[in-house]
Amino acid sequence: MPEPSVSEKARATADKAGKTYAFADQHNPALPADWWFQESIDGLVLFIVFYTLACRWGRCLGCNLPSVCSSHPIGYRHIMQQVDHLFALPEIQARREAIRKVILSNNGSVLDEVTFSSTALMYFLAQCNLKLPGMAVLAIETRPEYVDLAELEFLSRALAEGETPTQLEVAIGFEVFDDTLRNERFRKGLPLDAVEALLDKIAPYGFHLKCYFMQKPVPGLSDEAGVEDIHRAIDYLDAASSRYGVTINMHLNPTYVARGTPLAEAFARGEYVPPTLTDVARAALHGAGKAVSIFIGLSDEGLAVEGGSFLHPGDTALVKQLETFNRTQDYTILAACTTPNR
Repeated sequence: MPEPSVSEKARATADKAGKTYAFADQHNPALPADWWFQESIDGLVLFIVFYTLACRWGRCLGCNLPSVCSSHPIGYRHIMQQVDHLFALPEIQARREAIRKVILSNNGSVLDEVTFSSTALMYFLAQCNLKLPGMAVLAIETRPEYVDLAELEFLSRALAEGETPTQLEVAIGFEVFDDTLRNERFRKGLPLDAVEALLDKIAPYGFHLKCYFMQKPVPGLSDEAGVEDIHRAIDYLDAASSRYGVTINMHLNPTYVARGTPLAEAFARGEYVPPTLTDVARAALHGAGKAVSIFIGLSDEGLAVEGGSFLHPGDTALVKQLETFNRTQDYTILAACTTPNR
């Protein structure tokens, strides 16, 4: 029997995980999947999602991010065209000197050479050095198993050659703190000792760590339990930052019900309700006084089923308050958000 193609493997992985979405195979490979600006404590952030082969893990319960990616490999020439397209955009050109941080994503693992060409990655870094004179932080999203210290050290040296010396941040999807919820229910495939091993690897080099978490990511989890899981995560990251001497950021995303996932099926059966932004603020408030910065995600990326977003009519003022928190880390804002006028 012939070896399954990459495309067949991608579809088989999604099918086995109960995913019913289609891949975005008709997308122009010379264009990125998405990009946007956001504001954080680091300043103006450019978040880029390159269009590549979809995440090869592809099993996480509520994730449909591979649906905006390809089921087949995208070569370095096309990814380089995506880089050129981005830096030619008038919106990015107009703000290029103000950009302080770039988050590099392909909705999977940028450090997985099968999905993201090393040639294209080096080309992207070179263009950042040329076009973004004020870039002080580059965050690279990846699963821990693809982290190669020799590669990170080389990337870090390249980043230091820009007009502004740039800090390298490794960004991983942690998603849920509770081991059983994370690996048995959410199917993340991330043992805690893999996180510890990553911290041990990056600490001597002074690299930073970003951890993506999802609040209330599985059916059957109460609002209170969702808040408590984030509290435990903050305590863990705070202690880990102290033990390893690593600067850590938590990127806290309220869970939305993504199309074509088992979570969407549970939502349709009335077995799941997304968290409220009030509860998200209550969870993040636990970070006051801790050695962990927190960024609260406020977009469902247009991938939620109808009625399945954490955003609701009347949330506009609350969203603005949370955006202000992201820029300032002022926890008095979060305290006010826990009792909004709903």
